[in-house]
Amino acid sequence: MSKKILLLGGAGYIGSHTAVELLNAGYEVVVVDNYSNSCEESLHRVEKITGKKLAGIYEANVCDKEALEKVFSEHKIDACIQFAGLKAVGESVQKPIEYYRNNIDSTLTLIETMKKFNVNNIIFSSSATVYGEENKVPYTEEMHRGRCTNPYGWTKFMLEQILQDAAFANKDLAVVLLRYFNPIGAHESGLIGEDPQGIPNNLMPYISQVAVGKREKLTIFGNDYPTPDGTCRRDYIHVVDLAKGHVKACDYIFGMKGVEIFNLGTGTPYSVTEIVTTFERVNNLKLNYVYGPRRAGDLAESYANSDKALKVLGWKTEKTLEDMCRDSWNWQKKNPNGYRK
Repeated sequence: MSKKILLLGGAGYIGSHTAVELLNAGYEVVVVDNYSNSCEESLHRVEKITGKKLAGIYEANVCDKEALEKVFSEHKIDACIQFAGLKAVGESVQKPIEYYRNNIDSTLTLIETMKKFNVNNIIFSSSATVYGEENKVPYTEEMHRGRCTNPYGWTKFMLEQILQDAAFANKDLAVVLLRYFNPIGAHESGLIGEDPQGIPNNLMPYISQVAVGKREKLTIFGNDYPTPDGTCRRDYIHVVDLAKGHVKACDYIFGMKGVEIFNLGTGTPYSVTEIVTTFERVNNLKLNYVYGPRRAGDLAESYANSDKALKVLGWKTEKTLEDMCRDSWNWQKKNPNGYRK
């Protein structure tokens, strides 16, 4: 009997790609999403890519306990992956209360519902932002969490602590904290990809929208950082590699108790300028970009040491920066308006 995984926020960018990889790996998948920053169309395309049906699709807010209990009463859930949450760093500075309320509330509601239905496995989408400003790169999992630079990061910091405390109190609970670095790219089919609402907050969808003519130009924030070319360096990871990391975490969680933390990154930092020039070269086009002043809260460098994920989960990245740039553009040119016609 195959295990059934509940994806909270499963219609989003990382959630939809993870649904594909879980279905391909033989898991059953149930999705809950309120489509506040996603689209149900992504789930139909997940089924198209895999040739398999999702076990259930529910339009609901994860903060809604009644709605969540309905899902748990209709399915025997073996593990939950918590993707649901607001995720824009800049917006979190403008709307801190909304971020704290939504991100913390949704996870607390989920943990309470899991307890009621005796579900003891949770994989949580955390972030490299929890390493803060004090830690030196590359980041390793045993480092102390640092001082976060924005409310979004603090919600991840606090939720990691909440989940660790919950696992300490409940010895049956198994928690895997996955610290993501910078996911970009799209499924090679071009059927699913990143589809931000409004002005993109992340680099790659902005580049893609400039390339497709939706945005006039890209502004690179700061070219005076202490890096080889003066622009920020980040650990960009292909979203399909990231999704496969979640499958490995699912394979692992059923044999563990307590808390495990894994970095999911390539370990190789690329600068913003390198991303732009690689995108131009791989896709044979020119981008209109300019350099602007630094943006508040940006670190000069952030990248992972992912040795633990290789050693414990048997996971490592397979796709190159060229793949990331090629697949991003393939998605964008096939879907100039994202999932909306």
